[in-house]
Amino acid sequence: MEQEKADIEAMNEEEPGVSTIFKKATKAVSLRFEDVVYKVRLTKAGFCGKIVKAEEKVILKGITGKVLPGEMLAMFGPSGSGKTTLLTALGGKLGGLLDGNISYNGKNFSNSMKRNMGFVTQDDVLYPHLTVTETLVFTALLRLENNFSKEEKIMHAESVITQLGLTKCKNSIIGGPFMRGVSGGERKRVSIGQEMLINPSLLFLDEPTSGLDSTTAQRIVSNLWELAKGGRTIVMTIHQPSSRLFYMFDKVLLLSEGSPLYFGEGSQVMDYFSSNGYAPAVPMNPADFLLDLANGVSSNGEVPGSVKQNLVSAYKSNLANKLKSEVQDIDEQPLDGLNDQKVARWATTWWQQFSVLLRRGVKERKHDSFSGLKIAQVLVVAFLSGLLWWQSDVSHLQDQMGLLFFYSGFWGFFPLFQAIFTFPQERSMLEKERSSGMYRLSSYFMSRIVSDLPMELVLPTIFVSITYWMAGLKGTPGNFLHTLFVLLYSVLVSGGLGLALGALVLNQKSATIMGSVVMLSFLLAGGYYVTHVPAFISWVKYISISQYTYKLLLGSQFKPTDTYPCGGAGGVCLVGDYPAIKQVGLDGQVLGAVALGIMLVVYRLIAFFALMRIGVTKK
Repeated sequence: MEQEKADIEAMNEEEPGVSTIFKKATKAVSLRFEDVVYKVRLTKAGFCGKIVKAEEKVILKGITGKVLPGEMLAMFGPSGSGKTTLLTALGGKLGGLLDGNISYNGKNFSNSMKRNMGFVTQDDVLYPHLTVTETLVFTALLRLENNFSKEEKIMHAESVITQLGLTKCKNSIIGGPFMRGVSGGERKRVSIGQEMLINPSLLFLDEPTSGLDSTTAQRIVSNLWELAKGGRTIVMTIHQPSSRLFYMFDKVLLLSEGSPLYFGEGSQVMDYFSSNGYAPAVPMNPADFLLDLANGVSSNGEVPGSVKQNLVSAYKSNLANKLKSEVQDIDEQPLDGLNDQKVARWATTWWQQFSVLLRRGVKERKHDSFSGLKIAQVLVVAFLSGLLWWQSDVSHLQDQMGLLFFYSGFWGFFPLFQAIFTFPQERSMLEKERSSGMYRLSSYFMSRIVSDLPMELVLPTIFVSITYWMAGLKGTPGNFLHTLFVLLYSVLVSGGLGLALGALVLNQKSATIMGSVVMLSFLLAGGYYVTHVPAFISWVKYISISQYTYKLLLGSQFKPTDTYPCGGAGGVCLVGDYPAIKQVGLDGQVLGAVALGIMLVVYRLIAFFALMRIGVTKK
């Protein structure tokens, strides 16, 4: 074990180009947790959703331990043993029915502690179209404080790339399920690098080696061991590491069904279980042996339930009291002076966050916003519409009205379904970044709206430019610009509705169904399909985007005093008297514009307030 660590240390010291910026932690943090208990309420619903039974399930059953600066703690246990739940609780990200005492240098979780803490989730939540360098540079610009210049922040990102061995792939995109990018081990190191940018004193990692081969896992744990050597406190969950990795852990915590079976030095774990009558029949990986015990499997041939009960009893009699006394001794150590009053809530200003998020959003979504498929879809529909309504004049008034209603319908659905997927797709990223205090929700929200404007406005502009002249609508620049402005206005409102529905539901399938129902209801009440709506349901038209858009589009083409051929023999009639137009009305144009303006603001406010629950620990 000692030789293994010495070899790793020598390798890191001899590696050329490794920056020393992050060799030492700026502040030492001792983690203490005592009698941590976590419960969840399980409810059973009866007829009509009525709750008939509610019970509590205990997930964590009194976990106690301590981790000092320079130490690396590994949590072991089978699936469902509570490892990730405990890690989340220690990282200050778990709310609800959580009891016990968790402290950092004797203090409770605070804003200053959050700024000195890193948390790497099991799933690597990264933008697939950004390169490794772009990912880390954007993170550095958002998370590092303003006492660093922009150039220094970029230098920090480059130093992390060098230190984590990402130089060869720094210009490669991250990639995703349907896009080739960096390897799994490189993705994991990028996730670790994002947290290392702030030079955390305390680092949590949820199964950082899952799905990786033994060599890649060895490289990642070696990086973490080197970080711990710099005075950091590192806590991780891990699943079946190799024996080489096992002996790199300073401390080990073994869990089974939420109960602790062992907490102490990794080098003494085999001796502890041997002293309690549980020793492997043949030489084997200690991690495999511990998992066997946590699952109730032993070489003694005991019943699984009996093995677990014996080990829980042995822990209570041999380790529990000793651990509690050791944990309480930490309070006597001097604190490092982390002062919450001196630490601002945000590392950067609102405008800095907005500008960085805007640049990142444009880089990430430009591939999707202006994809060839979307452009082809709009062009095909535009030319098909132009051909169907080819040079339709005022003598075919009903046809022109149909085209204008088609405008309101197609450009009601298209932006709605573009926007409705926005927040459900970004939920994981928003949860990760907001929980780490990376930026304000308002700066993220505004940057998202602004970065989506080119796609939202360019495509309908192209559509109208094609169909307007092919269909023979009024040929004056004023009428064309009026029609275009009304349509773009409607597109922004429909997009706002999509954002609101997506943020409220945060489930792509449910949001799509809800969006279809709402927009179809608006279309049916839009004044084209049904002109005589029963009074008891006529209120729908007052909240219908399609109705106001259709009304404004009619106003962009017709005036009540315009005439159209009717009755034969050169007779003409007033457009304002045409039954279908009269029912909708050409008056109240300003009122229609104001109604859409209110919707434009209200829908986005709904989306904003709905997102406030994302990335916030529940009390």
